[in-house]
Amino acid sequence: MDDGVTDTRPPFVDAHFHLWDHGVLRYPWLDAPETAPIAATYRIADYRAELAAWNLVGAVHVDAGADPDQGVDETIWLNQVADAGGLPDAIIARVELDHPAVEPQLVWQAAQPRVRGIRHLINWHPTDPGRRAYDHDLTRDPRWRAGYALLGRYGLSFDFHGFPAQLSGLAEVAEQHPEVPVILNHLALPIPADGLEEWRAGLIAFAAMPHAAIKLSGAGFIGPCFDPVGFAEIVAEVIDRFGTDRVMVATNFPTDRLAADLDRTLGAYEALLTGFSDDERRDLWGRNANRIYRMGLNL
Repeated sequence: MDDGVTDTRPPFVDAHFHLWDHGVLRYPWLDAPETAPIAATYRIADYRAELAAWNLVGAVHVDAGADPDQGVDETIWLNQVADAGGLPDAIIARVELDHPAVEPQLVWQAAQPRVRGIRHLINWHPTDPGRRAYDHDLTRDPRWRAGYALLGRYGLSFDFHGFPAQLSGLAEVAEQHPEVPVILNHLALPIPADGLEEWRAGLIAFAAMPHAAIKLSGAGFIGPCFDPVGFAEIVAEVIDRFGTDRVMVATNFPTDRLAADLDRTLGAYEALLTGFSDDERRDLWGRNANRIYRMGLNL
């Protein structure tokens, strides 16, 4: 797509995208019937082609759900991809923070080019077993918290993907470790059908922490259809609480294609952000991600 407005858009640093190549790594979650529309191999050339109209200047790759024992392999592969093609500029690697050998894994990841942080998907829903990656809430697990406490020692941030019921537990450990930047993925997963009380309480708690940030992504989680009208108030509340200096626009592609195509996805955020100043939009679309993920881009 070339809509003729690429040059008028602020420089875009995508704060959250994924690549997968079935010839390199194993992705069990992509074998499920519900992920069939996005399961095909997705390489950096595919990503660049989709972003052609969006003034892409940088991108953060977040672990793409490969087998847990392939966290090292994914980082090695992504660095090779970046060496050859210039992206990603930053990598958020997979390490299970409750793993018995978590510290050696963190040491290795922190020494790799472009690795800036860790993500450990710890989804746990209090009433729906189908939305649980674990049988208990790891944010309250002492061994997991001990792993989290090591992140600051190695200069690593933490990306959180979980449900609102987990935000209070994460807030406890995040408050104890202000040296660890913590980034809430996908609007912190507000799901109106579950009620927004725990989400809002968590949002308030993290907004009060200077070392916390949040991504505008994953809006397809909010309701059964991708409707900007349905999530406009949520986006507004996120920005109102965190301010325009700690919020980052992100595609979450190709995963978010399950809700809408890329142009519709970014077009929705673009429309919702039109009321902000040019300087604020430059922060939201790129400068915040550049700073928070220590990418060193000239923006």
